[in-house]
Amino acid sequence: MLYSLYTPEEISQELAQKLKALRLQKRWKRSTLAIRSNVTEASLKRFEQTGKVSLENFLKLVFALDRLDEMQAILQPAVPNSIKELEQIEQKKPRRGTI
Repeated sequence: MLYSLYTPEEISQELAQKLKALRLQKRWKRSTLAIRSNVTEASLKRFEQTGKVSLENFLKLVFALDRLDEMQAILQPAVPNSIKELEQIEQKKPRRGTI
């Protein structure tokens, strides 16, 4: 098992603060981002204050701030460091879940 220095709650709070900073950098009110993203202002306010939001609404907000491409980079498979590692990955590539 891997250990993390952060909890999911801490990461969601950090994402909320970053999103708020981007909104303020554009000098947008919450209502402006809510309209541009098609996310209710109440949901946006709750996200900025608590870090809680649905994934769909989060992606809509990120899209409205023109940062959706950054989401494409998360959860990428590890890059192999050698040909041997690449071969091992290909041999062990699961076809479906086993548990």
